[in-house]
Amino acid sequence: MTHIARVELQMIDLVPKTKRVDAIQSFVSQETPFVTIFDSDGASGTGYSYTIGTGGPSVMALLEKTLAPALIGRDPDCIEGIWRDLLFLTHATAVGAITSLALAAIDTALWDMKCKKAGRPLWKAAGGSRDRVPVYTTEGGWLHLETQALADDALEMQSKGFKGSKIKIGKDHISQDADRLTAVRAAVGDGYEIMTDANQGFTLSEAIRRARMLEDHGVAWLEEPLPADNVSGHVELSRSTSVPIAVGESLYSLSQFKDYLQLSAASIVQVDVARIGGITPWLKVAHMAEAFNVMVCPHFLMELHLSLVCAVPNAKWLEYIPQLESVTTGAMQIENGTAIPSNSPGLGIDWDWKAIAAKSLISHTITGGS
Repeated sequence: MTHIARVELQMIDLVPKTKRVDAIQSFVSQETPFVTIFDSDGASGTGYSYTIGTGGPSVMALLEKTLAPALIGRDPDCIEGIWRDLLFLTHATAVGAITSLALAAIDTALWDMKCKKAGRPLWKAAGGSRDRVPVYTTEGGWLHLETQALADDALEMQSKGFKGSKIKIGKDHISQDADRLTAVRAAVGDGYEIMTDANQGFTLSEAIRRARMLEDHGVAWLEEPLPADNVSGHVELSRSTSVPIAVGESLYSLSQFKDYLQLSAASIVQVDVARIGGITPWLKVAHMAEAFNVMVCPHFLMELHLSLVCAVPNAKWLEYIPQLESVTTGAMQIENGTAIPSNSPGLGIDWDWKAIAAKSLISHTITGGS
């Protein structure tokens, strides 16, 4: 029987090319763990996840000491079984970010291997719902940017065929957020979508207040208005406004999404493949959302999420935040504001291994004798 024979671990730090500031943090680096799994027949698959700024070494330690050794000897085709066993192996630290990020790096590597061995691209292997998806940009909407810069970027992206822009909100006074949105709307007109994101920065009372202001601007959604664990607050907010409420990037389990969906606490699910623990649970969340007639619009990791949003029927948007150019040999294909998934077998990401090796901060190899 084919089995997993070796696991290679690496971590690099990707520094954003542009300054990124939201209501609660400054995004100054992306610590990125990589997992490459080799089977006894010589096949391999590579997966990855990320942290914003800190926590990467903790993810790597969990991979090195606990999760990667447990892979040796397993059948790489048994992805569901492996994911479930690893989750219970780490039950004392689950559910949470460190465990989910480590599981995601392994799970995406197993899916990459599975698709390569089958000669199929991920977007088809995982469902094959569509062969392209509209893109909206976040890169020009950060909270520290001046109002005119927001309008100029949205207008530029609109000229490139993009269908929407996300604007970070959470300025000291509601009038400042309103002025910024007014300027962007005046620049792009009514046919262009404007998404807003508060990054968990509001109290319930302030979220209700600002949501009412957002109704006048025709925004596509209000993202993460409250701390992610405040489900009841999201229920009350959703009932108080016509603005769609989006959550998910800070949720780490299928059950957490279930609670939001059952209580109608959100009308857009932004499940993040790294933070939910990989492709295996991501697809479960997406299909569960479909059962509730809720749209999926995933957070970040556009190069990986592109295949996943094209795999399922209820994903309308892909978020544009480029981050992998320095460690890949080919850019994601975008034509007139529409992203097109790769038809190459695997995840559809062309890694530049020389560049990754040059940036490597931590590396380990796990074998049967480790």
